[in-house]
Amino acid sequence: MSHSDDRGRLVLNHSTHLDGLIPILERLVQHRGIRTVTPGVLSRAKGHVPKLKVRISVPIRGGFKAIARYGKTVQEVFVLTTLSKGELETTLTQILNR
Repeated sequence: MSHSDDRGRLVLNHSTHLDGLIPILERLVQHRGIRTVTPGVLSRAKGHVPKLKVRISVPIRGGFKAIARYGKTVQEVFVLTTLSKGELETTLTQILNR
């Protein structure tokens, strides 16, 4: 039997991730239209965000780059998807508000 296209893939290539981000990304890859989600570089921000936020930043080939923020930490997340920016934002909002 061939691989099902209904479920995307979460690439865990770093040893460190933003607190609480991985469970959200695990839920994201279960949505139709999400192919691959790859957390990227962790960095520090000046401002403080008290609750985990994920926003869609810029289009990339095959999807979008998202920025996840929590506390003073920022992490890039690359999402390869067939969804539009609006559809992806709606899906992320639903996941974050659960």
